[in-house]
Amino acid sequence: MLFQNGSIYINHGFVVCDLRTVDDRICEIGTALKPAEDEEIHDLTGHKMIPGFIDIHTHGAVGIDVNHASAKDLEKMSVFFASCGTTGWLCSVLTDTEEITMRAIDAFLEWQALRHDGALLHGIHLEGPFLSPAYKGAMPEQMLRLPDIALIRRYQDRAKGNIRYITIAPELPGALELIPALKEMGICVAIGHSAADYDTSIRAIRAGAVAATHTGNAMRLLHQREPAIFGAVLEERNVFCEMICDGLHLHPATIRLILNAKGCERVIAITDSVMAAGLGDGEYMLGVNEIVVKDGDATLKDGGSRAGSTLTLDRALRNLVQFSGRSLESVIPLLTENPAHLFSMENSRGVLAPDGKADLVVIDENLSVHMTVVEGKVVFRKNGQI
Repeated sequence: MLFQNGSIYINHGFVVCDLRTVDDRICEIGTALKPAEDEEIHDLTGHKMIPGFIDIHTHGAVGIDVNHASAKDLEKMSVFFASCGTTGWLCSVLTDTEEITMRAIDAFLEWQALRHDGALLHGIHLEGPFLSPAYKGAMPEQMLRLPDIALIRRYQDRAKGNIRYITIAPELPGALELIPALKEMGICVAIGHSAADYDTSIRAIRAGAVAATHTGNAMRLLHQREPAIFGAVLEERNVFCEMICDGLHLHPATIRLILNAKGCERVIAITDSVMAAGLGDGEYMLGVNEIVVKDGDATLKDGGSRAGSTLTLDRALRNLVQFSGRSLESVIPLLTENPAHLFSMENSRGVLAPDGKADLVVIDENLSVHMTVVEGKVVFRKNGQI
């Protein structure tokens, strides 16, 4: 395919030029590229092209909960996510029984064998079960466990190495010793759902933790004399901070604070979405939990904790520009380059460059998605346009 006359996001800025894809790769970027014989042409006049979004933390959408999804359900979610500009994602398994977690892993493996017409699943995220009861959020307390490397080995063996991310509370007995072992298994470690103090959090980061789960939510917050886990992940330059930019989980001023502390290169926009994403208000499930969505806000049915979000990444991009006051160019990496970097995909995804994967999103002046391309295949067109 040849995309002409668009503003293309290259090296953190927009350049009016053309882009050619061949098979699943970006082949060429330049000016006045000549169409090849039988090449599909797309005129991007008035539109921008950016890298595809990567969502590393989502529990569901369009009536589907990851813990109970079939392979076909995961594909349905993938198609929906593609309509929102997402080209890759991790399926996040909420803390649950070993049986249900294994079943979710099996669904992922079965998804791999399907024909794919949407975003690609890049792996599995385990949110728990080694989390703090005091900061459990929507996690079922009766299913929380102390760190157990044998359990994760069973999960990773079943997943054939596809568990790529895990959230743990570093203050739990044995958690700090667990982090290097998880890294050896190819799993990136995030700290969250945690009552950890500052010193413990720093020790976890020194041990190899590389991210913070939904920063500012379900974690001990900063106090001037006790910075806690929140202060530690803001201070430590190399830690990636997940951020839910729905205007509910974080005040816009908190979003600005996190960005000022971390810089745009160490923040990752996530949805933490539940099965209500893409649907309306009502009653839904999140793992074993009954939840209620009112005015787009998801909470546990029995009251109290917020339970994920109904956010999509295209909305997150628009919110980021509005809440942060920063330019579109500066916040795009939060949805693209940064998650790719966290999972060592930066040489093929997250940026637009020759020989990279052709994961592309075309947006208009209102930052609405008009086209999504996954590995060189058009998987979404808005009203048949572009």
